[in-house]
Amino acid sequence: MNDALFAVVNHIQQQFLTKLEINREQLSLVVSAEKIIPITKALKETHGFYLRDITAVDYFPQMEPRFHVVYQLCAMRENLRLSLRVPIPGKEPHLASITGVFPGANWYEREVWDMFGIRFDGHPDLRRILMPADWQGHPLRKDYPLGYEEVQFTFNFDEIARRKPKGQM
Repeated sequence: MNDALFAVVNHIQQQFLTKLEINREQLSLVVSAEKIIPITKALKETHGFYLRDITAVDYFPQMEPRFHVVYQLCAMRENLRLSLRVPIPGKEPHLASITGVFPGANWYEREVWDMFGIRFDGHPDLRRILMPADWQGHPLRKDYPLGYEEVQFTFNFDEIARRKPKGQM
C-alpha cells in the first residue's frame, strides 16, 4: 500500500471506525450500512475519489451477512484504488442509495437490484435493467433455481433428419 492510500485509509478509519482487510494485495474497507453515504461523500469531497463500479457477492447459505455490496472507487490524481465492502443481512436486504453522492451509481444500483435483489433505499428509479420487467427472482443469487433449456435445434433434430434426402446431413 502506498503512502497516499495509507493516509486516505487512516483518515477514513479514524473518522468512521471501519475495518481494514487486505487480501492478495487488494485493499478493502468493511463499512457498516449506516455509514455508506458519509464515507462515500468524504472520499469524494476530501480525497477526490470517484465511483468505478458497484457489484455484490452472495455468501449463501451463510445468512448473516449473506451479501456484501462492493463499491470500487478510484482517485485519478494520485492513481489510488479502494474497495468498500458493505455486509448486508440475507432477510430483506437493503442499503441506502449513493446516487445523491455519485449520480453515476444509478444504473449500477439497478443492476445489483436486478441480479441480487438488494434494494437501494432512496434510489430515484429502482427497476429492472437487465431482465424483463415481469421476471421472477434474481438470477445471481446462489439459491436461484437453475433452469434448463435445451438448444433450439436439438428439439427437432430427428424431424429434420427424416425430411432431408440421404447424403445431405
